Amino acid sequence: MHGDDARQNAPDARPVEAATHRAPDGAHAASGRALAAWAGVLLGIGLGGFFDGIVFHQLLQWHHLLSSVAADPVTTVAGLRVNTFWDGVFHAGTYLVTAAGLLLLWRVAAMAPAPWSGRWFAGLILLGWGVFNLVEGLIDHELLGLHHVNETVPRSQWIWWDLAFLVWGAAMLLIGWRLIQARPHAPAAS
Repeated sequence: MHGDDARQNAPDARPVEAATHRAPDGAHAASGRALAAWAGVLLGIGLGGFFDGIVFHQLLQWHHLLSSVAADPVTTVAGLRVNTFWDGVFHAGTYLVTAAGLLLLWRVAAMAPAPWSGRWFAGLILLGWGVFNLVEGLIDHELLGLHHVNETVPRSQWIWWDLAFLVWGAAMLLIGWRLIQARPHAPAAS
């Protein structure tokens, strides 16, 4: 075969990667960045929920989901049974939020190239966790009074633990926001 005949009969010589991954256009990159943002926030909310449930409900046993409003106190079997069930409902919801964040992250990972930096994504996770703490603290602790952060201390001190939880959430929200807004570092010259 001569040179022209060989080129005409040869299979496409492009690498598979080049054939399947194209450079993202503006809309594709913006879509990927939006999905990554939602993934980060949902994962932050999920991590905040898991931290709350595992550390405060189970390990420290400072409170349960309905420990301030359940008909029976958590020191009784009946009260613990009710609160354990509702803690499970809380964990199931946290699991679903985390799974949704992972699903979105998976979708973004299938796009090329990855539309975020580590700092930006960490900021989104902190932002989501801060949102969790603020919503949990304002609604469950203060507005509805379902439980308080540390119910093992005298009742007069509950407010201080609740306020510390809100400050912690606000700090994570602000640090996350600052990380999201930070300009990425320029790549090192080679």
